[in-house]
Amino acid sequence: MKKVNFPAKSDRCKSQRKKSEGEREREREMDSGTMMIRKKVQRKCKIRGYTLKVDALDEILSFVNRFQGAEDDALDLLLDHLLDHDSLKSSIIDREPVHRVVALLLEAEAAVDGDEVDNEATGGPSSSAIRVVDAFFVPKFRYDPIKKIFYEHSGSLAIHGEASAKAALYRDRFLLLFQRLARDHHFSKPAFDTEISHVGSCEISPIQSLVGQTGRRWVMGVISQLEDGHYYLEDLTASVEINLSNAKITTGFFSENTIVVAEGEMLLEGIFQVITCGFPPLEDRDKSLKSLAGHDFFGGGILTKEETLRLAEFEKRAVNDMFVILSDIWLDNEEVMGKLEIVLDGFESVEVVPSLFVFMGNFCSHPCNLSFHSFSSLRSQFGKLGQLIAAHPRLKEHSRFLFIPGPDDAGPSTVLPRCALPKYLTEELQKHIPNAIFSSNPCRIKFYTQEIVFFRQDLLYRMRRSCLMPPSMEETTDPFQHLVATITHQSHLCPLPLIVQPIIWNYDHCLYLYPTPHTIVLGDKSEQKAFKYTGITCFNPGSFSNDYTFVAYRPCTQEVELSAL
Repeated sequence: MKKVNFPAKSDRCKSQRKKSEGEREREREMDSGTMMIRKKVQRKCKIRGYTLKVDALDEILSFVNRFQGAEDDALDLLLDHLLDHDSLKSSIIDREPVHRVVALLLEAEAAVDGDEVDNEATGGPSSSAIRVVDAFFVPKFRYDPIKKIFYEHSGSLAIHGEASAKAALYRDRFLLLFQRLARDHHFSKPAFDTEISHVGSCEISPIQSLVGQTGRRWVMGVISQLEDGHYYLEDLTASVEINLSNAKITTGFFSENTIVVAEGEMLLEGIFQVITCGFPPLEDRDKSLKSLAGHDFFGGGILTKEETLRLAEFEKRAVNDMFVILSDIWLDNEEVMGKLEIVLDGFESVEVVPSLFVFMGNFCSHPCNLSFHSFSSLRSQFGKLGQLIAAHPRLKEHSRFLFIPGPDDAGPSTVLPRCALPKYLTEELQKHIPNAIFSSNPCRIKFYTQEIVFFRQDLLYRMRRSCLMPPSMEETTDPFQHLVATITHQSHLCPLPLIVQPIIWNYDHCLYLYPTPHTIVLGDKSEQKAFKYTGITCFNPGSFSNDYTFVAYRPCTQEVELSAL
């Protein structure tokens, strides 16, 4: 038997001492490196007049340590973005703004790198560039007319608001458009009070100041019916009865609850005779963004100029990305499901499959109201839809599927915004399509730098029915163009009276269109249409169940392909 010679106890202790000394040496080197970075961070912040809290410093160190060998570059990048960030309210920086900037930097890096890997590995479209924003997660901002700034609402928002929330809904809508109008040179107050300065000026007068005044005046207010058959114009100061019988109007649907700019004069009876009436003028998107001081109204995250330029470059290269949008997919109709299979078969065979399929409700031919009792069968029909999609392996692997509820789909109520489809109905589908996304109505998508809003509502019919007067036919006779003009000028997806379309008072901001998005998709059962209005791409994919129409949209070029079977 071979004898094993164990080292003496003293030798073992020496080797252990050497090992522990080596480990301690490495730890000392790591600690010294961390201390150097820590001191460097504190020194650079101190030079710029800022002091870091401990948790903020730890967050910065955690970010910098991700980039071994390039710590200085990572640190400079983070500090540049952090100290330019508009959420800094004090010279003492805590963890929250640091965490927000770090998350944005890592997300932008992941989006770009992920897309490159995705495209190279699969030859398919990018999916990480698409970010879905649920309406209930859109941040809320309010305008302060005294300080002339927007501030973000902090705290939770109740679904069932108090009475004051309803008043705030109208006030916030009015102030949003008023601050936009105040920057329009036609309606701004003249710099010098001379006769020449009044030529071409349309300075807005408060309604309260109309009492005892003669001559023409410009006012801004919301149209309301305070008495049966009598319409009033209200602003934050007062209300006045109006006469619209001889008014010359601009393009759009003028209904109760819309905010208008009107020119007219007071009559002896105390009625304001309207001569000209129109919606507040639109503002260029870039001009609106400059006035927001970096606030994120859309909910897709704040990006710096460098990140925006970088993502815009990748957006230009995404020429193969395509969104396929279908509205009204009746799962209980065999003919409709057969036509849907033809659509999926067609896109399965193309060289590059679509990045995103957007399925908008209604998902049943019968309204899911109190008299509807077939929820179990609807659940199984969603499962069959999942099987149908799963039968197309390329679509299942490389495309994403977004589901947006319609006005007659299952849900707690018909109030807007509507929450996502109930999980009970969609569980079977999600077993087959794990990457399916179920979002609210309306819903927002951020594609690189592009902002897209999806809204499923039979809005055209309801807006036409709520009109106080026939729309002007001077510029266009197309009702869809009138609808687009109305919602864009109102900066609101649904400017109908609340008795016609209820809205959750505390979540009215989810329906804002400010700043104006790049694209608005209005899912409506009316005729399929596409229209570009002041640079905004707007289209209605039509009703797939009625006439088998749908839209293929290329976000890179904002090209709309009206399609049909």
